[in-house]
Formats: sequence, C-alpha cells, structure tokens
Amino acid sequence: MIYCTGDTHGDWTKFSTKIFPEQKEMSRDDFVIVCGDFGLWNDNNEENYWLKWLNDKPFTTLFVDGNHENYTRLNSEFETVDFHGGKAHKIRDNIYHLMRGYVFDICDKKIFAFGGAKSHDINDGILDPADFKTEREFNEEYKRWSKANKMFRVNNISWWKEEMPTEEEMRFGLNTLAEHNYEVDFIITHCAPQQVVAMFSGGCYKSDELTEYFDIVNEKVKFKKWFFGHYHDNKQIMCDFIMLYEQIIRIA
Repeated sequence: MIYCTGDTHGDWTKFSTKIFPEQKEMSRDDFVIVCGDFGLWNDNNEENYWLKWLNDKPFTTLFVDGNHENYTRLNSEFETVDFHGGKAHKIRDNIYHLMRGYVFDICDKKIFAFGGAKSHDINDGILDPADFKTEREFNEEYKRWSKANKMFRVNNISWWKEEMPTEEEMRFGLNTLAEHNYEVDFIITHCAPQQVVAMFSGGCYKSDELTEYFDIVNEKVKFKKWFFGHYHDNKQIMCDFIMLYEQIIRIA
C-alpha cells in the first residue's frame, strides 16, 4: 500500500492511530509519502522524540523536500543510500528522504520524485548574518525588520538557497525520465507545474524556474497522477493533479 499526504512542517501527529487508523493494516513494506515541507529542522530533543515516534510506526515514511527544510542538515548529516531503484537520505531506519530526480520502484509502481519550491514569504529579502560585522548588529537589524512586519527569512537559519534545484538536478531528472521512456505511474513534488498553478492561484503564485521546469515534465511524461503539497489546501485539478495538505489518501 502507498498513501500520500501534504506538508507536515514537523508536526507528525496526523499519523496518530486515531487520525490515521488505516495504519493498523500496514507493515514496513507499506509507505506514506509526504509531499514536501516534512519539517526536518532543529536537531533537538523535541524533534528527536517525534522522529522516534514516527519511526516506530508500522509503515515506512518517505518524503520529498520542500522549501521549509534545513538543507544544511539534510545534505550532510544523513547517509545517502540506495533505495528502491533511486537514492535517498536515511533519516531513521523507517524514514527516508527521496532525493531529486530519481524514479523509485515502490509497491510495483514507478514514482518520479523531485522536491523543492520557491519560498513565498521572502518578499522583503533574506537577512544574512555574514553581511554584518557583529552578531549584535545582525540582531538589531533582525529586530527592526521584525518590528516592521517584513516578510523575510535568515540565510542558513530559516532559509536555504538549496530550496530551488540546480540546472544539473533538473537535467538529471529529465535524463532519468528519458531512461524510463518518459512514463511513470506517479509524480511526487512539493510545488506544481505553472500551468496547473495558474488554474487555482488567481495570479498569487508567480512562475519560477521550478514550476516552469515542471511544465516541461508535464508535457513530456505520461503519468497517472501527480501529487503535490505546498499550497496548504486539498484540491483535484484536471483529474490528474492532486493537491494535498491535511488529507492522507491511498494511491496504490
């Protein structure tokens, strides 16, 4: 069995038995996939407690990365392993981050995974501590921006440039899809193709390199369903595109 859901942002309580009773019939060979913003953030006691709680669940948890992940940790702290035909970061024994651009063979389904998204809450910029001579100067500027209600984040603390893919990662994804004759069962991402975004956003979400890249993927690839998170709602668009947030749905 494969289930899919939207952003968790480090709150994995939606996977409690009360909310997700289907897990009573699941095993380690069954999977729940989070469509980005999994919420790997601070290496502290609280996070470790909840990761252990999630790791002890009867199913295996998978996720693609979103725009709210600690990429410093994600890309350096966890072992890269072979996983169902692709590469993944092993977060815990039963929790894996599906790396960008691979096609995974899971429960006899081919799944193309490609995380990342552009943050929407940085309209006023990114504060970089490296731009200040002292920590005190940075803290003072941070307070000024906060008091002015600016939409900003802090480089390598609450924002990472790695939220957006490199050209190499995007080329790799297309090459991987070509190796599979541009045909998979499911596509799992955090954001959606721009053509799809335009149908529900009313112009609120502008195009960027990644949403335009997904337009290319959409045009080239034959797939059954495309699942994504990011927009904090549950919608079905044009039958083939499923936006997920709170819902946990079975896909296979």
